[in-house]
Amino acid sequence: MTISVVIPAYNEEKYIGACLDSVIRFKSHRVTEIIVVDNASTDRTADIARSYPGIIVIQETRKGTGFARDAGFRMATGNILAYLDADTRVMEGWFETIEREFTKPNLVCLSGPYWFFDLPTWQSVFLYYWWMTLALPAHAMAGYTVLGGNFATRKTALEAIDGFDTKIAFYGDDTNLGRRLYAIGDVKFSTRFYTYSSARRLQGQGMIKTGILYAMNYLSEVLFHKQVTDEYVDIR
Repeated sequence: MTISVVIPAYNEEKYIGACLDSVIRFKSHRVTEIIVVDNASTDRTADIARSYPGIIVIQETRKGTGFARDAGFRMATGNILAYLDADTRVMEGWFETIEREFTKPNLVCLSGPYWFFDLPTWQSVFLYYWWMTLALPAHAMAGYTVLGGNFATRKTALEAIDGFDTKIAFYGDDTNLGRRLYAIGDVKFSTRFYTYSSARRLQGQGMIKTGILYAMNYLSEVLFHKQVTDEYVDIR
């Protein structure tokens, strides 16, 4: 087993360093490469990433999570691809969980929730459990739940479904991926497989509005195989 870490990044100079620090600190010997996909950034994201020895930085000028994640997939050489967002941080044991879970031959994707590192503890705990009361029933209903900033998948599985749907700009991209991967294997969502993430979207856009947008697009992708929302706001 070899693991490629793929981190799409658009104007993430504030967060990319902490993300890379966590990956480098906790990576296992099976991690053979760390790829940062600079997705048309206009700040110092790429320069900061390049300042880390051994980090591979590639350019994807077509903006959007689908384009960025797909570019990482095409570049990666590992047989397991571990995806993070640039504002997430892994903890000890994250990579070992990937190694353990992917000994199961039918597993094609593993994902899990976020804790929020930039909220007071009580708010982070409240949001975590509030969100989990939605995610776990949704996973039981559909058979798949994938968070784009915290998942791992087999490269052969991505090849089988021809990679990411680059027509999706933002909302529903991870659900689309989970649905298509579920057609060829098991998609597991584990509460023990978590990362720490920024709550900036919840703070900048509002928790209720953000929750409604994600829920609408999740259900639309599950039921109708399409998104409700084409436009999104970058919150940096």
